[in-house]
Amino acid sequence: MELLKKLHIKPNNIKIYEQAFFHSSYVNERRMINNYERLEFLGDAVLDVVISDYLYTHTKYEEGKMTKLRSTYVCENAIAKYAERLGFSKYIKVGRGEELSGGRYRKAILADTFEAFVGAIYIDQGFAKAKEFIYQVVVPYLKAGKIDFLNDHKSIFQELVQTHQKSVIYELIKEEGPPHNKTFTTIVKVNNIVFGTGKAGSKKEAEQKAAEDALSKLANKKNST
Repeated sequence: MELLKKLHIKPNNIKIYEQAFFHSSYVNERRMINNYERLEFLGDAVLDVVISDYLYTHTKYEEGKMTKLRSTYVCENAIAKYAERLGFSKYIKVGRGEELSGGRYRKAILADTFEAFVGAIYIDQGFAKAKEFIYQVVVPYLKAGKIDFLNDHKSIFQELVQTHQKSVIYELIKEEGPPHNKTFTTIVKVNNIVFGTGKAGSKKEAEQKAAEDALSKLANKKNST
């Protein structure tokens, strides 16, 4: 698996990593036995422990702040982003119905798969390697106090535009690729002027990327004046 090479993981049991990407719809269609749900249960617990340990060991925060920070960086939105940035959607196996509806790009499935992958590392390599992976992928965001990647760019852009009483329209301008692996290109317009462009594997994500592009351009314009 290309992903394992990229992450410098030498598997003892490749099948446990493959299972981490098997959605229940895929397993049911093929009358297989195991999907990723049991691994997800385990990985969720490992992720919580590692982040809790990091906060306890590396900060002097009170319990309330540690709890809030942990929930911020292990919530569904955050975990889906980690999976997305590692290219997990390329490896996820879903049934035909889920595939046609863009299931492999859905936030919930991406987040579940990430936790299942953590569970697979724990089973195959042990706690130390699972911790190393989490430190490699999650902790850098926590160290930097970076939460902007969790933002709903569409909502932020909408709020910004509404303060000036202008309308926001998202328009799909291109749809390419086979039915099981389509790419969508979307533009966001304000009063018929294009502000940003986004390209992704689902229409919703393409809209988010278009809004993110628009916000970035507005920020650059503001900084240059």
